[in-house]
Amino acid sequence: MPITSEKDLQNLKNRILELADKSYNRSIYTYTPFLGLSEQQVFYEVEKEVSYAGCDMYGGSSICERKIVRFGNSDTFGYDEEYPIARIEMAPAALKFAEKLTHRDFLGAVMNLGIERGLVGDIILNKSGAVLFCNENIASYITENLNKVRHTNIKCSVLENVSELEAAKPDTVALTVSSPRIDGIISKLYNISRSESRSLFNEGKIFVNGRLTENVGYQLKKDDAVTVRGYGKFIYYGQTGVSKKGKDRIEAGVYGR
Repeated sequence: MPITSEKDLQNLKNRILELADKSYNRSIYTYTPFLGLSEQQVFYEVEKEVSYAGCDMYGGSSICERKIVRFGNSDTFGYDEEYPIARIEMAPAALKFAEKLTHRDFLGAVMNLGIERGLVGDIILNKSGAVLFCNENIASYITENLNKVRHTNIKCSVLENVSELEAAKPDTVALTVSSPRIDGIISKLYNISRSESRSLFNEGKIFVNGRLTENVGYQLKKDDAVTVRGYGKFIYYGQTGVSKKGKDRIEAGVYGR
């Protein structure tokens, strides 16, 4: 449900309010579709308003960005219910003949099946292919119908255990910076000017731990996850020392370098 207008924004707010009411009044768990980072900000805007229903957010793994909001909790209902998320491994049928497939390749193949975007979560690349997070109601449809990505034949299977997920690890990058200010670190990591880095904040392209931030002077804390729309994602590992000139030596785990 990409937000492209004020009407879309209001529709999503209304839907979130409806799901909270439904959960609270019927004592059942209710769920949003998978929400992207921009859509999650709509939830944060009304989070206090719907807190009476009990709510949390999850995408299938701690590293997922697209997430489902769940209304209801075990303290109120007396039972717990799993998120309706399935994990599908998408692997080349013959690895030695496979093309080098990107996130866009896998996503395009999935969307070409005619599936709504809100039913699809993250796609995490790994050594053998990728893992897709999706609504459990469409898992069998995907495994039965997705058999090719670009020119590569693939096989799909549902992963029963989260422990089976092996995501590609980020590259560890060491930098020397004046301070852990987010704008300076973004500038260094992605080799752009400080002014270009700051403009990304004005354009609403910087998210820290899933939340939109416009604070160019934010001081990063250990394990903060930063998404820079159009560039990638990194995890701030923290300071490792001080240079002879008194600058901070820091490390970050960068995805997709």
